Amino acid sequence: MLPAIVFHGDIVASHTCTAYLWATMTWIIIIIVVHLLIIYGALLVYYRQGWLGIPVVSGLSSVAQTKITVIIPARNEEANIKVCLDSITAQSYPKELFEIIVVDDFSADNTAAIVSQYPNVQLISLKDFVADKINSYKKKAIEIAIQHSKGELIVTTDADCVVPKNWLQTIASFYEKEKPAFIAMPVLISSGGKFIEIFQALDFMTLQGITGASVNKKFHSMCNGANLAYTKQVFYEVDGFKGIDNIASGDDMLLMHKIFERYPDKIKFLKSQDVIVKTNPVQSVKEFFNQRIRWASKADKYNDKRILPVLILVYFLNVMMLILPFILLFDDPSFLMIEVCILLFVLKILIEVFFLYPVATFFCSKKLLRRFPIAQPFHIAYTVIAGWLGKFGSYKWKDRQVK
Repeated sequence: MLPAIVFHGDIVASHTCTAYLWATMTWIIIIIVVHLLIIYGALLVYYRQGWLGIPVVSGLSSVAQTKITVIIPARNEEANIKVCLDSITAQSYPKELFEIIVVDDFSADNTAAIVSQYPNVQLISLKDFVADKINSYKKKAIEIAIQHSKGELIVTTDADCVVPKNWLQTIASFYEKEKPAFIAMPVLISSGGKFIEIFQALDFMTLQGITGASVNKKFHSMCNGANLAYTKQVFYEVDGFKGIDNIASGDDMLLMHKIFERYPDKIKFLKSQDVIVKTNPVQSVKEFFNQRIRWASKADKYNDKRILPVLILVYFLNVMMLILPFILLFDDPSFLMIEVCILLFVLKILIEVFFLYPVATFFCSKKLLRRFPIAQPFHIAYTVIAGWLGKFGSYKWKDRQVK
């Protein structure tokens, strides 16, 4: 009888020891999350101040005389290119002061045929200039377009974007007033009622807020290639995409940092509703992850190392918050432990909404914030997955496999 009692006692002791270890590990992770949240919260308060500190530009001069070249790289964009070109050709800016160059990137559809219907749009075929396989077709497309351009100011957008009527007028007036070398500008993802569209709109709007704040504060380099402007002169001064042309993406941020290194005080963010470019959301989870993995893949390629601590902080905070619920599932958590974990998730949501509210106000998208709490768990999971695959996985971009 005694051996059985001893054996039973060993099981109870082992179970107690395991429970103690699980509880200890859970509290350690909670403490780590608390510290990361404090730093994260301070960072978002700083970003919020940076965003609010950007003057909103409106009512600029209508006598701007800068010659502009609008460049649109396009690959298999027959569904979007017409709407894009219609919005650009309808600009309020004088027609003699801007040109449009579309570079057809080996499209297998009717993209080129649609573009050729526009008499005032110059169509360049990338296959006439590229014989061998390269890693960055988009950078090569922009580079060739700049070689053929006549404008002093280069403005880039994407073939699936729609621009507002006073887009070029506002850019030109801002350029002539501020004399920047590089202008980052806002982009908005149009969303309907689908959750995947709302999720993308919220996520992208957050990135736009950080973009504006970081440029204003000169904290680190961020921008989006769907809405950029820079001078042709500065493009050649920094040797264009030389040194970054082996990376598939990065025609925006990597170039921005090259220019920042030479002209740190001439990088501006144009905060105006007259220059908000709208783009469509992707329609499937697979497309979404391909896009976000592509964005994440540039992280370790940034010469601007100031952004790396931010990326590391955000990534590990989300990793810890993703781990917490799974630990609670395998543990026998106390009520206090569950309360603390819920409180941490609520705090993260409140911190992010505090930052995002003035950004959503600018984009006239405050209604989207109602869905923000629902999107939070999906956002945490996607950040962890996309961040990992961006470093160690591969993705498809424009029907091309990129590693």
